[in-house]
Amino acid sequence: MATTSSTRARTRQEPVGVERRPSGRGGRRRSLQPRYLPFLLLAPAVLFELLVHVIPMLAGVWMSFLKLTQFYLRRWTQAPSAGFGNYQVAFDLNGEVGRALMRSFGVTIAYSLASVALAWGLGMFGAVLLQGSFRGRGWLRTLLLVPYAMPVYAGVIVWKFMLDRDNGMVNTLLAQLHLTNGQTFWLLGGNAFVSTVVVSVWRLWPFALLTLMAGLQSIPNDVYEAASVDGANRWQQFRHFTLPMLHPVNQVLVLVLFLWTFNHFNVPYILFSQAVPPSADLLSIHIYNSSFITWNFGVGSAMSVLLLLFLLVVTAIYLLVTSRGSRERRPRGPLAPTATYRQDEESRDAEAARA
Repeated sequence: MATTSSTRARTRQEPVGVERRPSGRGGRRRSLQPRYLPFLLLAPAVLFELLVHVIPMLAGVWMSFLKLTQFYLRRWTQAPSAGFGNYQVAFDLNGEVGRALMRSFGVTIAYSLASVALAWGLGMFGAVLLQGSFRGRGWLRTLLLVPYAMPVYAGVIVWKFMLDRDNGMVNTLLAQLHLTNGQTFWLLGGNAFVSTVVVSVWRLWPFALLTLMAGLQSIPNDVYEAASVDGANRWQQFRHFTLPMLHPVNQVLVLVLFLWTFNHFNVPYILFSQAVPPSADLLSIHIYNSSFITWNFGVGSAMSVLLLLFLLVVTAIYLLVTSRGSRERRPRGPLAPTATYRQDEESRDAEAARA
């Protein structure tokens, strides 16, 4: 009886709904487990990132300061130091290596700007058209995303067959339409640049379409309804509402597309293999040839480091300029978004209250 009464007394003293923490080492382990669990879950991803990206990047930076040629491949850690000699060779515009690098840099700039502009333009055009509801819209969206879902190698190989001079579909179709004589070399000369841009845009614009469609879904329909009531046409709605509200999406999208195209390797390499025409000599292919064709890995590593530094500087300037522009942007004019309509509604409510 005494034991039963003491047990009841303890149960009365303990508050209802509060769990007792076990004492001892077991309770301490359970209390510390949630603290270290996120780090344990992140450890495999961090280790994989170190092995795949960070360590090879640091090794490439180190190789850029070595005279690493075919004579030191087996014992590349014993290659003599070159100091900044490899960078001087890359920057020497009077030498053949420097001139070829600058020519490749100009081609890559033109290729990236053309690819990003066309991919973004097609993506925006398709996203705006697919916003409306019509029969078969879901199937059309799926069909337009096929180029992005297709493996790169398979898609570019198909384009290589299509651009063939003798048996390609492009020349055959243009000859049947009496636009050309059907003997155009699309993978040689100046046409190689056009072909590379076309294949790149075909590959990238579905990604822009998907991203912009997701961004358009976040814009409420009330904004467009209010604009139409005030007499704004579709172009004015797109200019004063759609583009400003898609600024965060476009900021990231344009940057990602530029970084992808500037580092493109698969598209030109599959189209031309190692015999790349000068008009399509992108930096990625140029660095590859400088490293694995001439067997001068020191100069190739120096070019890679310069490319990395250039992209870091461009990314920092781009984010600084676009972020400052978004902060300074204010609603202006009769078709300014949200703020104008809020002011109109507040003034109407005040007039109604006075009446």
